[in-house]
Amino acid sequence: MTSNPRPPVSAIIRTFNEQRLIAEVVRAALMAAREVVIVDSGSTDDTVSLARAAGARVIEHEWTGWGRQKRIAEEACEHDWMLDLDGDEVVTPEFAQELAELFANGEPPKKIYRTMLALVPPVGAPWMDFGNQTRHKVYDRRIIRAPDHDGWDQFRLPKDIPIGHMKARMLHYAFTDVAHLVAKLNRNSSIPAPLKSRPYLMVRILFGLPFYFAKRYFLDQYFRGGVYGFALALIYGFARWLRDVKMWEQHRKD
Repeated sequence: MTSNPRPPVSAIIRTFNEQRLIAEVVRAALMAAREVVIVDSGSTDDTVSLARAAGARVIEHEWTGWGRQKRIAEEACEHDWMLDLDGDEVVTPEFAQELAELFANGEPPKKIYRTMLALVPPVGAPWMDFGNQTRHKVYDRRIIRAPDHDGWDQFRLPKDIPIGHMKARMLHYAFTDVAHLVAKLNRNSSIPAPLKSRPYLMVRILFGLPFYFAKRYFLDQYFRGGVYGFALALIYGFARWLRDVKMWEQHRKD
Protein backbone atom coordinates (compact mmCIF):
# COMPACT_ATOMS: atom_id res chain seq x y z
CA MET A 1 0.00 0.00 0.00
CA THR A 2 1.62 3.23 -1.11
CA SER A 3 -0.26 6.21 0.25
CA ASN A 4 -2.73 4.83 2.80
CA PRO A 5 -5.85 5.27 0.60
CA ARG A 6 -9.19 5.37 2.31
CA PRO A 7 -10.74 1.90 2.63
CA PRO A 8 -14.20 1.02 1.23
CA VAL A 9 -15.99 2.22 4.37
CA SER A 10 -19.00 4.51 4.81
CA ALA A 11 -19.18 6.66 7.93
CA ILE A 12 -22.72 7.18 9.24
CA ILE A 13 -23.87 9.91 11.62
CA ARG A 14 -27.27 10.87 13.01
CA THR A 15 -27.62 14.55 13.77
CA PHE A 16 -29.91 17.06 15.41
CA ASN A 17 -28.48 20.50 16.18
CA GLU A 18 -24.85 19.35 16.15
CA GLN A 19 -23.24 22.50 14.74
CA ARG A 20 -20.74 22.63 17.61
CA LEU A 21 -18.48 19.93 16.14
CA ILE A 22 -20.07 18.51 13.00
CA ALA A 23 -17.61 20.05 10.52
CA GLU A 24 -14.63 18.67 12.45
CA VAL A 25 -16.34 15.28 12.83
CA VAL A 26 -17.01 15.03 9.08
CA ARG A 27 -13.52 16.13 8.04
CA ALA A 28 -11.91 13.67 10.44
CA ALA A 29 -14.22 10.84 9.30
CA LEU A 30 -13.17 11.44 5.71
CA MET A 31 -9.62 10.52 6.71
CA ALA A 32 -10.88 7.01 7.41
CA ALA A 33 -13.91 6.52 5.14
CA ARG A 34 -14.69 7.11 1.48
CA GLU A 35 -17.97 8.82 2.28
CA VAL A 36 -19.88 10.32 5.19
CA VAL A 37 -23.64 9.83 5.22
CA ILE A 38 -25.62 11.94 7.68
CA VAL A 39 -29.29 11.51 8.55
CA ASP A 40 -30.50 14.77 10.06
CA SER A 41 -33.81 14.90 11.91
CA GLY A 42 -34.72 18.55 11.48
CA SER A 43 -31.82 20.58 12.86
CA THR A 44 -32.70 24.24 13.41
CA ASP A 45 -29.08 25.43 13.56
CA ASP A 46 -26.35 25.27 10.88
CA THR A 47 -25.69 21.53 11.18
CA VAL A 48 -26.81 20.62 7.66
CA SER A 49 -24.96 23.40 5.83
CA LEU A 50 -21.77 22.87 7.84
CA ALA A 51 -21.86 19.11 7.24
CA ARG A 52 -22.34 19.49 3.50
CA ALA A 53 -19.59 22.09 3.27
CA ALA A 54 -17.25 19.66 5.06
CA GLY A 55 -17.99 16.93 2.50
CA ALA A 56 -20.88 14.89 3.91
CA ARG A 57 -23.94 13.66 2.05
CA VAL A 58 -26.92 14.74 4.15
CA ILE A 59 -30.33 13.06 4.15
CA GLU A 60 -33.03 15.07 5.89
CA HIS A 61 -35.55 12.71 7.48
CA GLU A 62 -38.02 13.08 10.32
CA TRP A 63 -37.11 11.36 13.57
CA THR A 64 -38.15 7.70 13.57
CA GLY A 65 -36.29 6.45 16.63
CA TRP A 66 -32.70 5.77 17.65
CA GLY A 67 -32.17 2.45 15.91
CA ARG A 68 -34.40 3.20 12.95
CA GLN A 69 -32.62 6.46 12.20
CA LYS A 70 -29.33 4.60 12.05
CA ARG A 71 -30.84 1.98 9.73
CA ILE A 72 -31.83 4.75 7.30
CA ALA A 73 -28.19 5.81 7.18
CA GLU A 74 -26.98 2.22 6.72
CA GLU A 75 -29.31 1.68 3.78
CA ALA A 76 -28.16 4.88 2.05
CA CYS A 77 -24.46 3.97 2.04
CA GLU A 78 -22.46 2.97 -1.03
CA HIS A 79 -20.26 0.56 0.91
CA ASP A 80 -21.08 -2.42 3.14
CA TRP A 81 -18.59 -1.60 5.85
CA MET A 82 -19.85 0.97 8.37
CA LEU A 83 -18.04 3.40 10.65
CA ASP A 84 -20.73 4.41 13.13
CA LEU A 85 -20.20 7.88 14.63
CA ASP A 86 -22.08 10.34 16.79
CA GLY A 87 -21.94 14.07 16.20
CA ASP A 88 -19.38 14.51 18.99
CA GLU A 89 -16.96 11.70 18.07
CA VAL A 90 -13.78 12.53 16.16
CA VAL A 91 -11.62 10.04 14.28
CA THR A 92 -7.91 10.34 15.07
CA PRO A 93 -5.14 9.94 12.46
CA GLU A 94 -4.02 6.82 14.34
CA PHE A 95 -7.50 5.30 14.06
CA ALA A 96 -7.70 6.13 10.34
CA GLN A 97 -4.30 4.50 9.77
CA GLU A 98 -5.29 1.35 11.65
CA LEU A 99 -8.57 1.09 9.73
CA ALA A 100 -6.73 1.43 6.42
CA GLU A 101 -4.34 -1.34 7.46
CA LEU A 102 -7.29 -3.64 8.18
CA PHE A 103 -8.28 -3.38 4.52
CA ALA A 104 -4.74 -3.49 3.12
CA ASN A 105 -5.17 -7.05 1.82
CA GLY A 106 -8.90 -7.01 1.10
CA GLU A 107 -11.72 -7.75 3.54
CA PRO A 108 -10.76 -7.55 7.24
CA PRO A 109 -10.48 -10.88 9.09
CA LYS A 110 -13.35 -10.02 11.46
CA LYS A 111 -16.81 -8.63 10.68
CA ILE A 112 -17.30 -6.46 13.78
CA TYR A 113 -14.66 -4.36 15.55
CA ARG A 114 -14.78 -3.03 19.08
CA THR A 115 -13.61 0.57 19.44
CA MET A 116 -12.54 2.61 22.45
CA LEU A 117 -13.76 6.19 22.87
CA ALA A 118 -11.43 8.47 24.81
CA LEU A 119 -13.26 11.19 26.73
CA VAL A 120 -12.08 14.72 26.05
CA PRO A 121 -13.20 16.62 29.17
CA PRO A 122 -13.66 20.40 29.11
CA VAL A 123 -10.93 20.59 31.76
CA GLY A 124 -7.56 18.90 31.28
CA ALA A 125 -6.12 16.52 28.69
CA PRO A 126 -7.99 13.69 26.91
CA TRP A 127 -8.37 10.49 28.92
CA MET A 128 -6.55 8.28 26.42
CA ASP A 129 -5.77 5.27 28.62
CA PHE A 130 -8.52 5.26 31.26
CA GLY A 131 -12.24 5.89 31.54
CA ASN A 132 -12.79 4.84 27.93
CA GLN A 133 -16.18 3.81 26.56
CA THR A 134 -16.37 0.69 24.42
CA ARG A 135 -18.60 0.59 21.34
CA HIS A 136 -18.78 -1.57 18.23
CA LYS A 137 -18.17 1.18 15.71
CA VAL A 138 -16.82 -0.73 12.70
CA TYR A 139 -18.97 -3.48 11.21
CA ASP A 140 -20.19 -5.16 8.03
CA ARG A 141 -23.86 -4.35 7.43
CA ARG A 142 -24.22 -7.66 5.57
CA ILE A 143 -23.66 -9.41 8.89
CA ILE A 144 -25.31 -7.09 11.43
CA ARG A 145 -27.65 -4.12 11.34
CA ALA A 146 -28.81 -1.46 13.76
CA PRO A 147 -31.95 -2.59 15.60
CA ASP A 148 -35.39 -1.63 14.33
CA HIS A 149 -36.12 0.12 17.62
CA ASP A 150 -37.21 3.60 18.69
CA GLY A 151 -35.30 3.76 21.97
CA TRP A 152 -32.18 1.69 21.37
CA ASP A 153 -29.47 1.75 18.69
CA GLN A 154 -26.88 -0.83 19.80
CA PHE A 155 -27.13 -4.17 18.01
CA ARG A 156 -26.97 -7.50 19.80
CA LEU A 157 -23.70 -9.26 19.10
CA PRO A 158 -24.12 -12.59 17.27
CA LYS A 159 -22.80 -15.46 19.37
CA ASP A 160 -21.04 -17.14 16.45
CA ILE A 161 -19.22 -14.06 15.09
CA PRO A 162 -15.72 -13.31 16.46
CA ILE A 163 -15.17 -9.68 17.44
CA GLY A 164 -12.06 -7.73 16.51
CA HIS A 165 -10.52 -4.93 18.54
CA MET A 166 -9.26 -1.56 17.30
CA LYS A 167 -6.22 -0.45 19.29
CA ALA A 168 -6.36 3.24 18.34
CA ARG A 169 -8.87 5.46 20.14
CA MET A 170 -11.39 7.92 18.80
CA LEU A 171 -11.99 11.18 20.68
CA HIS A 172 -15.32 11.79 22.40
CA TYR A 173 -16.20 15.43 23.06
CA ALA A 174 -19.20 14.34 25.10
CA PHE A 175 -20.04 17.64 26.82
CA THR A 176 -19.00 21.26 27.07
CA ASP A 177 -19.41 21.67 30.83
CA VAL A 178 -21.06 19.97 33.80
CA ALA A 179 -24.41 21.67 33.17
CA HIS A 180 -24.43 20.30 29.62
CA LEU A 181 -23.52 16.81 30.88
CA VAL A 182 -26.24 16.74 33.55
CA ALA A 183 -28.90 17.88 31.07
CA LYS A 184 -27.74 15.29 28.53
CA LEU A 185 -27.73 12.43 31.04
CA ASN A 186 -31.13 13.43 32.42
CA ARG A 187 -32.54 13.37 28.88
CA ASN A 188 -30.92 10.04 28.06
CA SER A 189 -32.19 8.43 31.26
CA SER A 190 -35.74 9.10 30.05
CA ILE A 191 -35.32 7.14 26.80
CA PRO A 192 -37.82 4.24 26.90
CA ALA A 193 -36.26 0.92 27.91
CA PRO A 194 -37.66 -2.51 28.80
CA LEU A 195 -39.05 -2.23 32.32
CA LYS A 196 -37.44 -4.28 35.07
CA SER A 197 -39.58 -5.85 37.79
CA ARG A 198 -40.60 -3.60 40.67
CA PRO A 199 -38.84 -5.66 43.38
CA TYR A 200 -35.66 -5.67 41.30
CA LEU A 201 -35.85 -1.92 40.82
CA MET A 202 -36.50 -1.30 44.52
CA VAL A 203 -33.30 -3.15 45.42
CA ARG A 204 -31.33 -1.14 42.88
CA ILE A 205 -32.83 2.15 44.10
CA LEU A 206 -32.01 1.36 47.72
CA PHE A 207 -28.51 -0.04 47.22
CA GLY A 208 -27.36 0.64 43.65
CA LEU A 209 -26.06 4.21 43.80
CA PRO A 210 -22.75 3.51 45.58
CA PHE A 211 -22.08 0.57 43.25
CA TYR A 212 -22.72 2.69 40.15
CA PHE A 213 -20.27 5.26 41.47
CA ALA A 214 -17.68 2.63 42.40
CA LYS A 215 -17.80 1.08 38.94
CA ARG A 216 -16.96 4.39 37.32
CA TYR A 217 -14.44 5.51 39.91
CA PHE A 218 -12.50 2.28 40.46
CA LEU A 219 -13.18 -0.16 37.60
CA ASP A 220 -13.21 2.52 34.89
CA GLN A 221 -10.38 4.34 36.71
CA TYR A 222 -11.99 7.76 36.91
CA PHE A 223 -9.81 8.27 40.00
CA ARG A 224 -6.99 8.98 37.56
CA GLY A 225 -8.86 12.12 36.52
CA GLY A 226 -8.35 13.79 39.90
CA VAL A 227 -11.10 15.97 41.35
CA TYR A 228 -12.83 16.16 37.98
CA GLY A 229 -12.77 12.38 37.69
CA PHE A 230 -14.36 12.05 41.13
CA ALA A 231 -17.09 14.53 40.18
CA LEU A 232 -17.81 12.80 36.86
CA ALA A 233 -17.98 9.38 38.52
CA LEU A 234 -20.62 10.77 40.89
CA ILE A 235 -22.59 12.36 38.05
CA TYR A 236 -22.53 9.26 35.84
CA GLY A 237 -23.37 7.03 38.80
CA PHE A 238 -26.31 9.23 39.74
CA ALA A 239 -27.54 9.23 36.13
CA ARG A 240 -27.52 5.42 36.07
CA TRP A 241 -29.43 5.35 39.37
CA LEU A 242 -31.87 7.94 38.03
CA ARG A 243 -32.81 5.58 35.18
CA ASP A 244 -33.84 2.98 37.79
CA VAL A 245 -35.94 5.56 39.63
CA LYS A 246 -37.68 6.63 36.43
CA MET A 247 -38.49 3.00 35.54
CA TRP A 248 -39.87 2.40 39.04
CA GLU A 249 -41.96 5.56 38.73
CA GLN A 250 -43.31 4.33 35.39
CA HIS A 251 -44.34 1.06 37.04
CA ARG A 252 -46.30 3.01 39.66
CA LYS A 253 -48.06 5.09 37.00
CA ASP A 254 -49.02 1.98 35.03
